[in-house]
Amino acid sequence: MSSLLETKIAARQHALREQGLLRQRKVLSVDHAINTNASTSSPRFVFEGRTYVNFSSNDYLGLSREPELAEALHLGAQIYGVGSGASPLVTGYCDAHLALERELCALTGHEAALLFCSGFSANTALMKTLFDQHDIVVADKLVHASIIDGLQDSGAQLKRFLHNSLESAERLLARNQTSALITESVFSMDGDCAPIFELSALCRQHHTWLIVDDAHGFAVLDGYNNADAAKLIDVQVVTFGKALGCQGAAVLGSQALIDYLVSNAREYIYSTALSPANAALALAAAQYCTAHPELQQKLHENITLFKRLCLEANVPLLGSDTAIQPLVIGDARQTLQVAEELRAAGIWVGAIRPPTVPVGSARLRITLTAAHAVEDIAACAAQLAQVLSRIGVPLVTERQATDDHR
Repeated sequence: MSSLLETKIAARQHALREQGLLRQRKVLSVDHAINTNASTSSPRFVFEGRTYVNFSSNDYLGLSREPELAEALHLGAQIYGVGSGASPLVTGYCDAHLALERELCALTGHEAALLFCSGFSANTALMKTLFDQHDIVVADKLVHASIIDGLQDSGAQLKRFLHNSLESAERLLARNQTSALITESVFSMDGDCAPIFELSALCRQHHTWLIVDDAHGFAVLDGYNNADAAKLIDVQVVTFGKALGCQGAAVLGSQALIDYLVSNAREYIYSTALSPANAALALAAAQYCTAHPELQQKLHENITLFKRLCLEANVPLLGSDTAIQPLVIGDARQTLQVAEELRAAGIWVGAIRPPTVPVGSARLRITLTAAHAVEDIAACAAQLAQVLSRIGVPLVTERQATDDHR
């Protein structure tokens, strides 16, 4: 006889499988030939003996394969060892962490920074430590799950405004004594950008903090994303696993905020610190971005090319101007089918399904990087058009997708 937990697990997994929503890991590898040419070819990996062009990575500038940064990680490990060995409040905080925090502050204009091992832990720690049941927080309808989880744990009253709607945000700010407004710089599933300047002005008008999850915008977006960011944003969460191509995250803000988190954030107090070697790598990656602005230009060119080719092939993308190019299909099973057809042609894209996105808005999440070669971008767009035409999938329009999300 099965136990209660075994029965629950089996039933849940069966239901997910029937709905096309079961998540399973795939073991990927990279062969020596691909590594040898990493800096001059599109990102590729090997799965079950076959090589695929990778259009599903968040490595927007291609830095995860940059030889200079691999050497920085090697040097960091030689100097500091491969682990931090303890919590930051015991013996796990060293000069490598401090140097990275200072560099992030110099890049954004914030007074202080606090490092975490992942963007998810940074967001949840910030939300559940900063807010409690006495706070009212307004957030964009599409903010990341880590923000929602942290706010739920905090006990704060959460009110959500329509996605990227200034009018909706202003109504909530006017009606409530709000502690903070939370948004993302680039939304990870739609690829669109928040109106940061306008939201900042609204928050100043209503004496409310603006908190921005900058995971997909940091080191990529122009405009606010520079040493003036602190003039617009009260708290900025940046992650290192996207444009910087490595691992970790940081919360940036006032010295008072960072001191408060050091004393009260349980994820920070009770977790082993990010390794000094990884901190040294993230520092080198941030400096590399500053020294190589041509990477952002190449990324922009690749995005423009892909959008133009899809437009010419009547492939209806959502209209994003960022590296994230979603194609909403709607049905989860059909989305998986299209992704599998693309894989059969050697192209790997993300098949995003509920609960990551709302029911009825399952999609391909195609991501461009500065490292993609022109011929591979052209092949991706051409294969995408062929697969959609062959299968005859009824695609969701941009307007329908927006309405579904709201």
